Amino acid sequence: MKQLFAFILFLCVSCSSFAQQLTAYTPEQYHCSNGDTLLYRLLRPETEQVSRTYPLVLFLHGAGERGNDNAKQLTHGSQMFLNPATREQYPAYVLMPQCPADAYWAYIGRPESLQPYQMPINQPITKILTDVKELLDHYLALPQIDKSRIYIVGLSMGAMGTYDLTIRFPELFAAAVPICGTVHPDRLKAVRHTTFRIFHGDADSVVPVDGSRQAYKALKKAGATVRYTEFPGCDHGSWNPAFNTPDFMEWLFRQRKSRR
Repeated sequence: MKQLFAFILFLCVSCSSFAQQLTAYTPEQYHCSNGDTLLYRLLRPETEQVSRTYPLVLFLHGAGERGNDNAKQLTHGSQMFLNPATREQYPAYVLMPQCPADAYWAYIGRPESLQPYQMPINQPITKILTDVKELLDHYLALPQIDKSRIYIVGLSMGAMGTYDLTIRFPELFAAAVPICGTVHPDRLKAVRHTTFRIFHGDADSVVPVDGSRQAYKALKKAGATVRYTEFPGCDHGSWNPAFNTPDFMEWLFRQRKSRR
């Protein structure tokens, strides 16, 4: 009986939390130049001041949150930006686009193998990431966005998208946080101006942990600033301990793109 009560209480808290996220993140649509409509959620600073600028976080969800409801992409990660202390200390714009169910952020469908050296290496940018970049450019044109503090965070499929965008636009992001992702290491040779923080579970049964290990080595070799945290015994959901890392927010919002 106690276990049933605890489970019901957990469901009530979870539903309440998700309802809060749906309210705080406004549902938006961006009409792309190619005719596409990109669904996304937007979190604004609680109190915007005309006299200051704000950082922007682009968050790319995983494969399980694809769809067209403009809601599932809030499942993982959105809550941490709603923490009252975070909103007060680190006011920011947070963009959370939703990938359609039939698409995959960085690739034309899920790659046959997710082993790093078997990942695709030469392919054009996908249609969905083209749309995301156009959405990002729209916000970058706003005077209230701090162009030196543009961040990208992604988990699983979204981490693959994170790698892809930092590779294609190496001068854009001040910081990137790919969580349980993978990429062909040779693609990272020219990525040196973005600061990376990588997370992965060493027992990941979905995306091989070697994807993050090899990415870390390749980024170090390229001269990038990179930190890597591996969680012992953690399966694919390594975003949970990653988001609960004590200095996650402080580290992210401390990063600033150097002026060149």
